[in-house]
Amino acid sequence: MNVKRGSTTFLKVIIFLIGIAVLAACIFLLPEAARRDAIERPGDYSLYPLLVCTYGICITFSVALYQIFKLLTYIEKNNAFSELSLQSLKIIKKCTFTVIFFILLAIVYLRVHAQFTGDDAAGPISLGLMGILATSIIAAIVDVFQKPIKNVMDSQPKNN
Repeated sequence: MNVKRGSTTFLKVIIFLIGIAVLAACIFLLPEAARRDAIERPGDYSLYPLLVCTYGICITFSVALYQIFKLLTYIEKNNAFSELSLQSLKIIKKCTFTVIFFILLAIVYLRVHAQFTGDDAAGPISLGLMGILATSIIAAIVDVFQKPIKNVMDSQPKNN
């Protein structure tokens, strides 16, 4: 096993473990939090929009993890500069913008909800803004990776 294959295998294992953690959160933690909230405050459905945003983020994040896994497979097979890699990077970039959209929806909801309830939503909103910053950095990194692949793809002669 050479170094490149060992490092991509390590990254694949990490991606798989992160995927398991996200799946466990979606199956066990989030429904339990919703159940506890329903018991504490019957008839109050204010948590549901946040749950929708959270599940949207989890699903989008899972799609991005799968595309990263595929990208690592392409790298293992020496197809790093291929159309398939470019497609995976495009999907990952779209996933980052979708996550940002869901975070923005949650921030808007928290702000509106805080207006009506008198709660202070500064903490959750600041966490959301930090999430947007981190996701934006990932989108920028993906864009940086896309450019050399596009350049290589454009410089290769077309086989007609």
